[in-house]
Amino acid sequence: MDQYFLSLKGISKSFPGVKALNNVDLDIKAGEIHALVGENGAGKSTLIKILTGAYQYDEGEMACQGNQVRFASTKDSHNLGIACIYQELSLTPNMTVTENIFLGREMRIPGVGLLDYRRMNRIAQQTMNDLGVDIDATKLVRSYGMGYRQMVEIARALVENAKLIIMDEPTSSLSEKEVKILLENIHKLKEKGIAVVYISHRLEEVLDVADRITVMRDGCKITTMDKQEADQEKLIQLMVGRTLEEKFPKIVAKKGSLALRAEGITQNDLLNNVSFDLYQGEVLGFAGLVGAGRTELARAIFGADPIDSGKIYIDGEPVKINSPEDAIRHGMAFLTEDRKGQGLVLMHDIRFNSTLSGLKRFCTFGPFINTKALENEVESLIKDLQVRPANSLITTRLLSGGNQQKVVIAKWLCSQAKIFIFDEPTRGIDVGAKVEVYNLINRLVSEGAAVIVISSELPEVMGISDRILVMHDGEITAEFAQSEATPEKIMRAATGGISDEYKSASAAG
Repeated sequence: MDQYFLSLKGISKSFPGVKALNNVDLDIKAGEIHALVGENGAGKSTLIKILTGAYQYDEGEMACQGNQVRFASTKDSHNLGIACIYQELSLTPNMTVTENIFLGREMRIPGVGLLDYRRMNRIAQQTMNDLGVDIDATKLVRSYGMGYRQMVEIARALVENAKLIIMDEPTSSLSEKEVKILLENIHKLKEKGIAVVYISHRLEEVLDVADRITVMRDGCKITTMDKQEADQEKLIQLMVGRTLEEKFPKIVAKKGSLALRAEGITQNDLLNNVSFDLYQGEVLGFAGLVGAGRTELARAIFGADPIDSGKIYIDGEPVKINSPEDAIRHGMAFLTEDRKGQGLVLMHDIRFNSTLSGLKRFCTFGPFINTKALENEVESLIKDLQVRPANSLITTRLLSGGNQQKVVIAKWLCSQAKIFIFDEPTRGIDVGAKVEVYNLINRLVSEGAAVIVISSELPEVMGISDRILVMHDGEITAEFAQSEATPEKIMRAATGGISDEYKSASAAG
């Protein structure tokens, strides 16, 4: 399997004021798993779009199975057997799983012209079964959570019989069980001679699944190496140009008074009598599998979704939070897991988005905005969070995923909140930027803020939390101090095993 399916030589691509790719070489063998790693802004997204025909390169050349090619559109790459599963899902929620899988390539009954739903449903269901996930292909996609939707995206690419499948952060929304299933299926693709380009910030996964690894930084290819030559520390050094001494920098802040109390939060079949306390100077982590109810709890507390029953107290006083506006007025902030759909106004610039939640601070004379103070605040936030490019007038949709996430964080810092809910704060962010986020959380708690962190990455939630609550099926099943938490204990509670200690504490409460 030494023949190159796709070869790029000297590829360069520029945008106004930015050279996104600079003389990049890349060879992808048929039947290999080729990982692509690098910080946000390293050029990975631009390279993907050139591979799929979404962008045309300025300089260089490309060959597919030895033949010179230049893609004028995504259709050109698709015709040569290249499929891409992007990090931001492209499914239509109000269509069935089958309809999404066959969208644009529907099968018809010969001689009749009607859609052959029986055949399409059979193929779609078999594909889902082969992936090892319990999905009914005849149900609407909106019936399933983010993790299952990702598997539908993967199934769609498999049905195309692609020769090269590009996977952009494919596991960012998956549970550990689903990740295992995905990696098993990627190896099956390799056995069939299908090439996979695997883009991920989860270096443990990269080292586990890849045959070869290409590292990018600042629009350049730094190196390509066999997996046997790589380890996590070496990859981090190559990606960021420095050694990261700690993956999870953590300070222990002075624990203050009670900041937030939730009592008996219940919501339809999603949350069942959930209660917890959060203190000033504390990072409270929430662990659990996909569908456990962590995001639903965050949205309920923030007033984004109504609850059936329950009470919320802030600084010991009962409060009514019926909307996000109520929550913001009481000093709460919510960093949503869906940054593009709910966290940002993509068509506006960085300045607009980063001050969206704190705009009233700059209205010194009625509705008139103190523009100078606002601009100073934005520039300070951009500098503190190392947003790239450091230009507040750039449209937010043009930023990489990691830098978009930083703008969401800036928005809530600007609101001067005292209670922060971070839902998957480092999803899709490179290893260097993750440390910046962890340091930011450290800064918040050292200044007396109370922080909730919801994360699907066990090492992350264990590394940055003072206490960890585990959820399963809409209920809290365990509580651990950071020093007591282990992956085994958390996974047992996440799969429905309630610890004896938590049972006793709940009964006493």
